[in-house]
Amino acid sequence: MCGIVGYTGNENAAPILLAGLTKLEYRGYDSAGIAVRDLSRDDVAVVKSPGRLLNLIQKTDNGASVPGTCGVGHTRWATHGEPTETNAHPHSSADDDVVGVHNGIIENYQELKEKLLRHGYVFHSETDTEVAVNLVDYYYKKYKIGPIDAIAKAMVRIRGSYALALMFRDLPGEIWVARKDSPMVIGVTENSAFVASDVPAILSYTRQVYYIDNLEMARLTPGHVSFFNLDGDEVFKDLTEITWDAEAAEKGGFEHFMLKEIHEQPRAVRDTLGSYIREGAVDLSATGLTEELLRSLERIYIIGCGSAYHVGVSAKYVLEDMADIPVEVDLASEFRYRDPKIVKNSLVVVISQSGETADTLAALRLAKERGVPVLGIVNVVGSTIARECDYCMYTYAGPEIAVATTKAYSAQLINVYALAIELGRVRGVITEDRCGELISELNALPDKMAKVLENKERIQWFAAKYANARDIFFIGRGVDHAISLEGSLKMKEISYIHSEAYAAGELKHGTISLIEDGTLVIGVLTQNELLEKTVSNMVECKARGAYLMGLTSYGNYNIEDTANFTIYVPKAERHFIGSLAIIPLQLLGYYTGVAKGVDVDKPRNLAKSVTVE
Repeated sequence: MCGIVGYTGNENAAPILLAGLTKLEYRGYDSAGIAVRDLSRDDVAVVKSPGRLLNLIQKTDNGASVPGTCGVGHTRWATHGEPTETNAHPHSSADDDVVGVHNGIIENYQELKEKLLRHGYVFHSETDTEVAVNLVDYYYKKYKIGPIDAIAKAMVRIRGSYALALMFRDLPGEIWVARKDSPMVIGVTENSAFVASDVPAILSYTRQVYYIDNLEMARLTPGHVSFFNLDGDEVFKDLTEITWDAEAAEKGGFEHFMLKEIHEQPRAVRDTLGSYIREGAVDLSATGLTEELLRSLERIYIIGCGSAYHVGVSAKYVLEDMADIPVEVDLASEFRYRDPKIVKNSLVVVISQSGETADTLAALRLAKERGVPVLGIVNVVGSTIARECDYCMYTYAGPEIAVATTKAYSAQLINVYALAIELGRVRGVITEDRCGELISELNALPDKMAKVLENKERIQWFAAKYANARDIFFIGRGVDHAISLEGSLKMKEISYIHSEAYAAGELKHGTISLIEDGTLVIGVLTQNELLEKTVSNMVECKARGAYLMGLTSYGNYNIEDTANFTIYVPKAERHFIGSLAIIPLQLLGYYTGVAKGVDVDKPRNLAKSVTVE
């Protein structure tokens, strides 16, 4: 998720930058760096290091070896380019006239890079950030304009999300910032000014802050901040005093981390897509997977625990249909103890948010002992699974603080979708045109997810209504069954209500005997070819006294003839619609837990990373 810290004042900047970055470590990162201007010598020192922030602290003697009173710092979560020292922020224009850091994703960075290459710019990293810094430098020099106009011109050209913090050689002691869709807070004292991605980074120095709005810029000088809109007109803002503690500040204004992370899913999906979709095609080169390997596969084994296992269940439906390849899905704890019979020319896929899950790691090692290549889908760079697997496919969800996964689950789904498209293509199951259609559907998901989140108040009302339920059943067929599994898990781990998910056709084989007056049955109905069959199962439950909730896509309004309450999500490709359908179920679990007074971020008996059996 990356972190930005900036400081200008009378004190040595480097120790302040490093202290602020330490407070942002929870956001997740794989490299760090600082840039400090020494005003007495008119130069800038840029120091970067891959890995943990401790490496940078040691490299700079806790900042003592980097003199100067104006600087910016950054912790990077790799998106464009691997987590190397070269790709770490800050980045500079060729002559160091502009130095900057950036959070977010620049979607059209390749187009902008080609423009700058034509004008003689040279690039040293693989990042979109270096493109942004050089674009500002280009406008600054070409039109001989000030930072306001140069940054504004760049903002108009850039598509995507960003928080930028820049220093100009011609303007010593100043930091210029700009924002679109990526968080940024600015603090001020009598003799200093600060900028950061989140409040905890600057709480030790000031509780007086400004919140810069979308598509705005700001100029920071010691003790003063000015704000400007895209037209270059000055905007006046009121100071806000932070009265909450650091832990609450990290929630970005949300009541709980879980709710914040649910709302971060469009961004997590967009970032993950940006890593594996390039120029309208799936690009798995960063994982190490080759077309030759994918073409040779005869079977895939997917292994995970909890929500990661549920991703695997979804993946089975998608991969078998799109790539025409047999897929087996195992709970990691069962795979390692059942003496699995793995056929020749197979790939084992292990899924873990933390990359440290004990049973999943053991399953990985068992597969490697059998001589089977392993692909790891993990969220944490440098984790044990990431280091030990043969191929690694990172998710870019950023750190999850709430125990119950939401955005990491969604990012894992995106990875298996991308894998399915590429497998289908190289195996000749789907055409290039169909690949293009599927990729367009993937790219549309973040905006559709944001649309689903707009309906949260209605789900909140329904959750309060059923907060005292004793039993809840989730039913569905195909992909809908996989989504039901995850929806049920969210409900039970967050609200402590007993809930179960069943393939809808299994109800008559015993489970329907548990239905009684008032039992809540939630039918997931996004697969149109299976919808009528699941509706029939819901009708059977209703005849026995159940209260029915339906979850379907826009257009299926006849569901209201059966269900007592219905939630709709936007229409989407049937293989991918689970990414939309899960969000109402996450919200339902969250709001039910809140209504019951449960600590939804830290539910009882659960840990974020399960590192023991």
